[in-house]
Amino acid sequence: MKFTRKANANWKGTGMEGKGTISTQSTTLDKAQLSFKTRFAEGVGTNPEELIAAAHSGCFTMQLSFLLSEAGFTPEDLNTEARVTLEDGTITLIQLELTGKVPGISEDQFNETAQKAKQICPVSELLNTEIRLSATLLS
Repeated sequence: MKFTRKANANWKGTGMEGKGTISTQSTTLDKAQLSFKTRFAEGVGTNPEELIAAAHSGCFTMQLSFLLSEAGFTPEDLNTEARVTLEDGTITLIQLELTGKVPGISEDQFNETAQKAKQICPVSELLNTEIRLSATLLS
């Protein structure tokens, strides 16, 4: 299977005073606000690091679901928080915090499968940074 997805960013003005928008092909993001404040402080809008976190948590969690299903397990609930650290202009770390409820799986199987998902998730493969995973199996 091969497909291409697209997004668009538009920016007007300087880096600090300017403003921009980001839109996605699906229109889930449709001219979402982007600014210095939304990236480096707090404000209404989004930023590249938040979007990377969203993409990584979604990709990883879906990859894990596929692997668990292939192993004969049906996850009841998988929840992943991704935290992207930007330090001195470089993304230095992505921390994935996973909690999952998967009937019949051992903690070892769950952790091994989660580690494999982290390795083969297409977004993990794309990113050139340290990626750490913490996994908690709920009963």
